[in-house]
Formats: sequence, C-alpha cells, structure tokens
Amino acid sequence: MSKGKQVFRITGARTSLSDDVRSRQRRYVISMSLRTVCVLLAVVMWDVQRLVAYGALAGAVLLPYFAVLIANAGRERAPGLPSTFAVPPDTPLMLGPGGTGGGGASKES
Repeated sequence: MSKGKQVFRITGARTSLSDDVRSRQRRYVISMSLRTVCVLLAVVMWDVQRLVAYGALAGAVLLPYFAVLIANAGRERAPGLPSTFAVPPDTPLMLGPGGTGGGGASKES
C-alpha cells in the first residue's frame, strides 16, 4: 500500500435489495409449505390419532403469524460499520464561549 491513500472496506456491506427480497420470499414460501403439510397431516390423522391432528391444526393456525414475522425479519442495519463522520483523534474540539477553542473568548483577555 502506498502512503497517504485511504482504503475503504466493504466487508460489512449489506446484501443487495433484490437478494434480500428473494430470501424473504423463500422464507415465506417455506413457512407456508410447512403450514400446508400441517393441514394435510391434520386431515390424515383425524380418525387415527386425534391428539396429533389437534397439534397439526394448531400449527396450521399459528404458522401464518410466525411466517410473516420471519419473512419481514431482515434488512437490519449492518453492525460495526465505520461512521461516515469519523473525526481523527488529533482534531481539536470546538468549544463554545469560555472554552479554549472555537468562537469563545480566551480567559487571558
């Protein structure tokens, strides 16, 4: 690396919007497919094992709510990204009136 050049890192960059939407759609379709399996299991097991059929029906009723929650989870803020307004530590602070910097009057006057 040459001296004086600023290097930007993109390892913390978010996925593209189209990839994010595609993954949300995939999660929702998987959840709704599982709901369909629950409904079919309830129909098949109704006369065989009533307790399993009730459990499958409960899953079929509750899955749409959780499917929407799971599908909408995403596109959160990427953690650990550097601030756009990073100030180098050697930059003097601009203090207000009575301070040592900025527009304030110095104590020696």
